[in-house]
Amino acid sequence: MKSSGIGGQAVLEGVMMKYKSNYSVAVRKPDGGINVIHGKCKSISEKSVFFRLPIIRGVTAFVETMMLGMKTLTYSADFIEEEEDKNGGESNNDKDIKGKNDNNKESKNNLEIIFTVALSIILAIGVFVVLPFFLSQLLHSIVDSPSVLALIEGIIRIALFTGYVLVISLVQDVKRVFMYHGAEHKSINCVESGLELNVENVRGQSKHHKRCGTSFLIIVMFISIVCFMFIHFENMWLRIISRILLVPLIAGVSYEFIQFAGNTDSKIIDFLSMPGMLLQRLTTREPDDGMIEVAIASIEEVFDWEAYQRWCRTKKARQEEKANNPSVKKSRAQIKEELLKRERENKQRASERARKMREMEEKEAELERIAEEARKRKEARKMVALQTDAQEETLTGLDHFLDLPDTGEAEVQRKEAVIKEVSTREERRKKGETKGKVINLSDYK
Repeated sequence: MKSSGIGGQAVLEGVMMKYKSNYSVAVRKPDGGINVIHGKCKSISEKSVFFRLPIIRGVTAFVETMMLGMKTLTYSADFIEEEEDKNGGESNNDKDIKGKNDNNKESKNNLEIIFTVALSIILAIGVFVVLPFFLSQLLHSIVDSPSVLALIEGIIRIALFTGYVLVISLVQDVKRVFMYHGAEHKSINCVESGLELNVENVRGQSKHHKRCGTSFLIIVMFISIVCFMFIHFENMWLRIISRILLVPLIAGVSYEFIQFAGNTDSKIIDFLSMPGMLLQRLTTREPDDGMIEVAIASIEEVFDWEAYQRWCRTKKARQEEKANNPSVKKSRAQIKEELLKRERENKQRASERARKMREMEEKEAELERIAEEARKRKEARKMVALQTDAQEETLTGLDHFLDLPDTGEAEVQRKEAVIKEVSTREERRKKGETKGKVINLSDYK
């Protein structure tokens, strides 16, 4: 799988994992539990494009990694001490002193970290750059070639670094740090292998990784050998200054190589990465299951490994599909014709959408017209009903005038004539034909 972009570092009884601008530190507590914290570490490269340029970003990442590593290492050491004090029991006086010191500790830590990183860089340059140079100059009377002296200087540098690692690996606390270093590598390899992140799967992974800081340092030394073999000044002090000034450039080039190596499976790159992988045999140890659990907790706090693996599987499936169905390279005329075809299709779709919009507008207008007609018809029916009700009320009012004894057919006809006359006059009145005429019903009694 492609590099996940997650990196880490072993700390005292724990593991720090970093992904982009987030980091987490998981530490095994004396009581057996795991304490996990989460933090932010914004890089200066996010503020300026200059610090994201090749080579420059390597130097920036190296310094920021050292500062973050020192910060998390200090945190783990303080955390272990505090946990031991809690388990051992603190007096009230000790707690009061500790509470007063905590307020000043955070402000002092940043200055201490900057000072420590600067001092570490100076010592590293002095021990692994300047000292090998002077040691190689002791052979100046025997060896005349500057290139051969530069090669000898590089060999001395690698020997000093290897000896340094061997000596510190004898310290018991450092041995445990190297075991956590192995747990860090194994857990990252498990994620990048596409396996579920659990203790059993992590245990079966390699404790070596091509993007390890150990590989970075050894690559720096090999590139420095090549670089110094071709850069030569007659003046000794100019040679020393040139070596010191070229350290950032060499570190930047080494960073680019490490990043490239972590994203490729090339056999050539694997061969060039071999010295760093071999040196990791000294800086990593096989971890126990408890250390693996700490590394897993640190990863899960800062990185969604399941989403990463899904993304890798999807990308791999697309690449396989593309490989199985290779597309023929098209000529410019074919590309132009395809673009024109797409343009015609887009215009046709636009015309179709416009036609459908017009049809919808016409349908809406038709529905509004039908609704208006229905409303008018409803009002007309309502008016007819009101007129009918008025007529019935008028006729009902005349019933007591027409309630006459039955005197035969002539009387019935007379009643019908009266009703007809009343209806006729009522209609005329509504039409405005009558002018104040009133029917005197008493004449018909």
